[in-house]
Amino acid sequence: MELKGRDFSWLEFNERLLYEAADNTVPLAERLKFLSIYSSNLDEFSRVRIPTIIALGKVQKQSKADNAAIISGIINGQQERFGQIVKTVKEDLKKNGVFIVYNEPIPAIVLKEVTDYFFAHIAAFLRIAYPQSAGDFFPENNHIYLAAELKNENSKQLAVIAIPSDHLQRFFSLKKDGVQYVIFIDDIIRTQLPHLWPGITVDAAYSFKVTRDAEIDLDDEYKGNLAQKIAAQIAKRDFGLVTRLLYNAAMPDALLQQLVRSLGLQNAMIMPGGVYHNLKDLSAIPVKDAALKDEPWPALLYPLPATTLLESISRQDILLHLPFHNYDMVLRFFNEAALDRTVTEISMTMYRISGTSKIAEALITAALSGKKVTVFVELKARFDEANNITWARKMKAAGIRIIYSIPQMKVHAKVVLVKRKYEGHWQYLGLLGSGNFNEVTARFYTDQVLMTSNSSLLKDLDQLFQLLKKNKKSFTADALVPQQLLIAPFNLQTRFAALIDREIDHARAGRKAEIIVKINNLEDEKMIRKLYEASNAGVVVQLIVRGICRLVPGVTGQSEHITVRRIVDRYLEHGRIFRFRNNGRDEIYMGSADWMTRNLYRRIEVCFPVVDSKVKASLREVLNIYLRDNRKATWITVDGAHHPINGKGKKLQAQAAMYRWVKEQCE
Repeated sequence: MELKGRDFSWLEFNERLLYEAADNTVPLAERLKFLSIYSSNLDEFSRVRIPTIIALGKVQKQSKADNAAIISGIINGQQERFGQIVKTVKEDLKKNGVFIVYNEPIPAIVLKEVTDYFFAHIAAFLRIAYPQSAGDFFPENNHIYLAAELKNENSKQLAVIAIPSDHLQRFFSLKKDGVQYVIFIDDIIRTQLPHLWPGITVDAAYSFKVTRDAEIDLDDEYKGNLAQKIAAQIAKRDFGLVTRLLYNAAMPDALLQQLVRSLGLQNAMIMPGGVYHNLKDLSAIPVKDAALKDEPWPALLYPLPATTLLESISRQDILLHLPFHNYDMVLRFFNEAALDRTVTEISMTMYRISGTSKIAEALITAALSGKKVTVFVELKARFDEANNITWARKMKAAGIRIIYSIPQMKVHAKVVLVKRKYEGHWQYLGLLGSGNFNEVTARFYTDQVLMTSNSSLLKDLDQLFQLLKKNKKSFTADALVPQQLLIAPFNLQTRFAALIDREIDHARAGRKAEIIVKINNLEDEKMIRKLYEASNAGVVVQLIVRGICRLVPGVTGQSEHITVRRIVDRYLEHGRIFRFRNNGRDEIYMGSADWMTRNLYRRIEVCFPVVDSKVKASLREVLNIYLRDNRKATWITVDGAHHPINGKGKKLQAQAAMYRWVKEQCE
């Protein structure tokens, strides 16, 4: 069975982002956004994957270790292309009156304003350290620093300046004589070096940052003794698992060596980079000209069939397509539940939540009004651990029952259950979706959210919450036996496999058989093997995969009936939809789970069948729209290149078509 390497597939997605950033039909401000996402993804790759790649190279010294060199070459090539695209976008913005000062002297015309800004705003946040040996200074993960060598007649000294981008905007912007100047605060600090050390020679200051590894799921790829060996190699790394020192390639070698010694980074991957780091901040450049941005798509308000949302859900299922629909409807669900006197209990899972969450505030309101509120908080949500802890403490102080992570298992499900005493009997109302309960990120991700009072689905959901409330350290395979929901790690993988088997049976019986799946990542070998089996049986398989895809389509005798598309557009595709033809009696599912090993076997995930006929018809149309995209969709192929989909007839952009279609539904 042929599989594509996980790391190579991840980097292919990064390449696809550069493809979009280089597209001159994309507005200039949006091209900055794609450059920003690329930079952010590469940082995550460095934290999540590079530690394993390095350790594997030490454990297996031959062919597997060669992957590290190949991956390094791919990244270096992408970084070079990234720099070229930045240069092109910068030049085109300058022609449109936006001057991004990038690796060049700050223009004299704005020097006075820049100096004033430094002393009025930046100076308050400057933190300078003078490390001499490991332990003197602990650089924060992914924070940007400047390294400078201070010289006087008798000595040299290393100075490290923290760029205060966590307190201030990364860019200072002002308009003068019709031109908008955009200047990195890094460069503003560089101009003031003589003020920081009067009488001391400072030739220059060079940027650097340290990357530390994130949680690594070794068991996804490696078994038994090999996984243990890799983990042992990773554990040997210094300073809390430092994986990379990224530095300005122009930094003198003597200064670089002094920096490595002084910070104790001898075991880190030492990688040359550009003048600036954390270019994920490029999306924050304040381009004000609307002509340089995407056409606005104002979020649309779902038309309620009743006075209140809870009453509307009692009458019919409601399906939201985010961010085309306004997220206010999700906020309203929580707010109405908090205020409704008939509501007695609210239970929810919390994976990633906004730092200024209105949802958490609504839950606090509910608890303070006497409702029983339970929130399962995932403390291992990568990169959001601190934020989740902060909110958990606030909610606990308000009387909310907080249940923390299960060891070795993340709760990744996106579900809410509300119980109320309605018209003399108990009623369940549920919210089930594919996206986090985060009103900030909801503006940038496409997701589907189902609001329902379907008792057969919600009884299963109630059982899941009852199990989570027991706060067990681990679960047996039969701890939960859901009837309708697909819940990992209990029945989700086996039910999906059975649905594929049913399509295989239809195909072998000479009936039309088809599977359409829209997910973020496809990595699990069991599911890929099952899809290969379906292809060989004659099942038509159409996949829409945003990111990692280890399945290799179009291989004779293996996957010749499988096609894979990747769509990259103004919103990041995040919704997960699964359609099985079932000889004309199709079944459609949605939910939180990708087909990755960790999602199927070592996380709490919830996928759910779509029962309501109107909702099912809506999702058929969604999939139809995405499968017709021939503007932002590209084929994923054996060679890893991005091949445009040159469909016949009118050009169609799926997200634009989605917005028009949702707007029609709301009118």
